[in-house]
Amino acid sequence: MAHMSDFLENKIIDWLLRAQAIGITGATAAAGTGPANVYVGLLTTSPADAGGGTEVSGGSYARVAVASSLANWAGTQAAASSTASSGTSGTTSNNNAITFPAPSGNWGSVAYIGIYDASSAGNLLFWAPLTTPKTVNNGDPAPSFAAASLSIQLDN
Repeated sequence: MAHMSDFLENKIIDWLLRAQAIGITGATAAAGTGPANVYVGLLTTSPADAGGGTEVSGGSYARVAVASSLANWAGTQAAASSTASSGTSGTTSNNNAITFPAPSGNWGSVAYIGIYDASSAGNLLFWAPLTTPKTVNNGDPAPSFAAASLSIQLDN
């Protein structure tokens, strides 16, 4: 099994989430700078389960758009960094709070987070279990992830 280099981890994170050119020798201009946004969603069941997980729906729920930029996602060298990635962890995190709409209905027990390439439907790019599942009901405050609390790590 081959392992991904720190160089490639940094390039993929910066291209996919931080609006940077891929910067790999031989890459074409068509490689561009990745998606303009990624969309953070909440799930009640695991994407690893048959059916691919159940995303929250109804009650004012919507995925949250996060613009791909150096300002919104940290470089791999440190939380809150806003320069090109140069670290060795293959890990980035959100530089700003990610806040969902306030629920106007019961969303159920949210146990997973997903990051997608579209505001609805689309493709699941990353997912992870929450440290502690949270039941979200009508009238609860808008669910939010504080800065640096949502980490994405490329497996090496």
